[in-house]
Parts: sequence; structure tokens; C-alpha cells
Amino acid sequence: MNKKKLPYTTAELMICRAAKELRDREIAFIGTGLPMIAAMLAKRTHAPNLVIIFEAGTIDSKLVHLPGSVGDPRCVCSSTTCSGLFDVFGTILQRGRVDVGFLGGAQCDMYGNLNSTAIGNYWKPKVRLPGSGGAGDIAALAKRTVIIMKHEKRRFPLKVDYLTSVGWVDGPEGRSKVGLTRGGPVTVVTDLCVMKFDEKTKRMYVAEIHPGVSRERIQAETGFPLDFSKAKTTPEPTEEEIRLIREKIDPERVILHRLSKLK
Repeated sequence: MNKKKLPYTTAELMICRAAKELRDREIAFIGTGLPMIAAMLAKRTHAPNLVIIFEAGTIDSKLVHLPGSVGDPRCVCSSTTCSGLFDVFGTILQRGRVDVGFLGGAQCDMYGNLNSTAIGNYWKPKVRLPGSGGAGDIAALAKRTVIIMKHEKRRFPLKVDYLTSVGWVDGPEGRSKVGLTRGGPVTVVTDLCVMKFDEKTKRMYVAEIHPGVSRERIQAETGFPLDFSKAKTTPEPTEEEIRLIREKIDPERVILHRLSKLK
């Protein structure tokens, strides 16, 4: 593969890095937007046998044209199954068949707990958010989860205002204490860096820093102290990855246009 580097956007860097979290022959629960492009990129590069599942009920879609959402009819293209919510959540997710799920939210704390329900007091919130959707189930039942978010201090508080989708709760025994026997967040991809979770404490630490971003900026945009001792530089996208994203996956900028503010 040609390793030459081309100019790229922050969104494209995030897509390429998120794609690397997906492995060949895994079953992946994918959402609308950046995760969708990342999954399509993974299938066209290192994970051709990746099985993509969409919340609306499509299983193992062979995506040819980028869908606008998880309910887009294009998700059905050459899929092995086109059913509904009951099958993808009940038959596959709850039985432990999903290897990785992509998640996001309005807030994420140091243990990877996500809030997509309310900002402020639940009963009298400053902002009422859409809620869990399927995220709560995916966070609890997938074998591992990957979080993708914009990196801002308001989005990474010390503690989430409302726990919508469970991460490591409050530490290494947090999930087992609430009855969860598997799973947990492993990676957080933001527009500034890539963060992972310490094996012993389950606290978030910086694993990779995006080119041109300083440690000071990352810490200033985070509401809790971060460990940078293991930080490396995030690998830049290759020429082939950028070509696939721009020419094959989203040539009409259906989703890339929405991500254009990630400079």
C-alpha cells in the first residue's frame, strides 16, 4: 500500500483511526455518521469480512453507497438479514454476539460513562437530550465499545450529569457490581486525541495525540486530570485511505459535510 501522506481534515483522521478499532470477521454495531464511514473504510481495507449491524434491523450489509442513516434503505444492500429492532437487540446483542459497538453522547466522564439524556438536574434540566435509543443496550452488552466525540470541556466532565450508557461505572469492579459480566469501553476517539482506559484503574488516559495538537490544549478541554505518560502521535491517514473516503465512500459529502466543522 502506498504510504504517502496527503492533506486531510480532522474528521478524516478520526474516521481512519476509528476504522482501525474494527477487526476482520467481527460483528460490529454501527451508528449514523462517522462510525458508518469508518466501518465502510475498514471493510475496504483490513477487515473485508466485518459484519455490520444497524439498529433498524439490517444484518451484514455489503454497503455500496453511503446510507444517510441506520434506517436508510441502502443499508439493506446485499445484506444477509433484514428484520427489525427485536432481532438485532434480542437475538444478537443480548446473546453476546456483538464484538464491538460505536457510541457517542453529550457527556463522557473518566470511566467512559455516557450521558445522552439531560444536562443538569434530570427533573429540571438545562437541556433535555434525545435519550438512550439503543446506546444503553450496546454499552451494557457488547464485548467492547468505542466512543467517538468532539473534545470539549463541557463534554468531558468529572462526572456525567446522568448515566445513560454505562462505561466502567466507578472503577475496575464497577460493571460487575451492577450485574454486567462482559464488555466496557476500550477507546475514545476525539478531534484532539485518542484515549484508552488503564487496565487496573479503568480511568481514561491519553494514548495518542493528533498531529499539531498540544497536551495543554487537550487537558484544558477536559474536566478531569489526564495521564499523558503513554502518549504517542496518532498515525496520519494514508493516501489510499483518503482516496477511498473521498472518492468511493462519501464522494457526495453526505456525511463529510456534516463533519466539516471539525477543523
